[in-house]
Amino acid sequence: MARAEHVDSAALARLIGGWRAEDVPLPHALADALAELIAGNVLVDGAALPPQRALAAALGVSRGTVAEAYAELAARGRLTSRQGSGSRIRRDRSAGGDHPVEGRLASFGRTRRPVELDLSSGALPALSLVRDVVAAVDLGELDVYLADDGYYAAGLPRLRTIVAEQYTTQGLPTEPDQILVTSGSQQAVWLCASSLVAPGDEVLVEEPSYRGAIEAFRTAGARLTGVPVREDGLDLDHLERVVHRAALLYCQPAAHNPTGISLPAAARKRLSEIVGRHGVLTIEDRSCADLVLDDRGVRPPLPDPANPGSANTGSVIRIGTASKLLWGGLRVGWIRAERPMIVRLTQAKAALDLAAPVIDQMVTAELLAQADRARQERTRRLRAHLAEAAAVLAERRPAWRWTPPHGGTALWIDTGTDAVAMAERARRRGVLVTAGPAFSPSNAQRSHLRLPFWRPVEQFAHAVELLE
Repeated sequence: MARAEHVDSAALARLIGGWRAEDVPLPHALADALAELIAGNVLVDGAALPPQRALAAALGVSRGTVAEAYAELAARGRLTSRQGSGSRIRRDRSAGGDHPVEGRLASFGRTRRPVELDLSSGALPALSLVRDVVAAVDLGELDVYLADDGYYAAGLPRLRTIVAEQYTTQGLPTEPDQILVTSGSQQAVWLCASSLVAPGDEVLVEEPSYRGAIEAFRTAGARLTGVPVREDGLDLDHLERVVHRAALLYCQPAAHNPTGISLPAAARKRLSEIVGRHGVLTIEDRSCADLVLDDRGVRPPLPDPANPGSANTGSVIRIGTASKLLWGGLRVGWIRAERPMIVRLTQAKAALDLAAPVIDQMVTAELLAQADRARQERTRRLRAHLAEAAAVLAERRPAWRWTPPHGGTALWIDTGTDAVAMAERARRRGVLVTAGPAFSPSNAQRSHLRLPFWRPVEQFAHAVELLE
């Protein structure tokens, strides 16, 4: 959790995960799950737990169950309760310092019990092209790398060249030394957050936004301010009113996660003008930009500001990845920035993991040489799945509201009800989905669900039936 005085009920429900256990009374199982979070330093010393009624609603249990769990934790010496201040965490301080996390990426870790269907992530299976390329790896090229130590801090030269060429083709002239290869785009986000944000800095993010970015910036100590995302993308009028006080802006103008919205060309131009005029360092996350659903193709990167400030302000850092288009198992992403920034971030990455895996980079370089083919295949498949999912929702959940996405792998659905409680009820039936607060810097969006549509239509329909 963030270092806030109060723990939000939706955030706590997300962190607890699949806490129920067979043959264990509910209050005891809940107390055990909370004690695990306390022992693991996820819930910080002194933090106030949600009111009993709020947590009961989020978990879909009675208030009495939560009251008994809190009482058991108090008896174990893990909680203190005072009139007017609620229940607060009491952790053994000898266990070490506080390093709280938000748990927004919990769906990528293990759950306590198997589930029938996991729709908590929009990550895609590999394209057939991936297997073909892996099987045809050039061992002669590999021999060259095997003769060296294998540590290429900024990435394999060939891969950096191919990524740079793609940016140039998309209208942003780029040289290979402006590219840093990372272990996926998530590492790229964390590198930027840990290297460029100081505790207390105000960081602007979309509301809603990519949950991994929220966690990364929160962990770096940033104060997050949400900028609303409308049906046509980021609210630029709102951005104009708040950008002057921010140290950094994080945004996804193309195939925004979780809504799938892409900013129109005129809005992208205006966004670039705002960045330049106010001199705010901007991270453009293009992780989902290759996953196109409409007929407009891949949106180009944001134009560079006409009059950027210093080397660290008023400029745009781009983040990309091969994992979304090709396969999540290829942990290869990249950062595109001006040379001084690449040097700075390369030093930070080298201290973290020395370098990205060589063989993954070799495979990715071969695959990116066929990126157009990969995009066409992804688009064809995703469009077919989207059409099937839309038909299911029209028939079985006509009251749900969602804006047709321009890209990505999921629908951002307003259920019109408490989606946190809905997700918990679905979890008990063996289906994992992610409710809106996971994507909100303020734990808002409580009526929303992010629902991936790329699964076979039978699985999607089954999940929708269990979401009630």
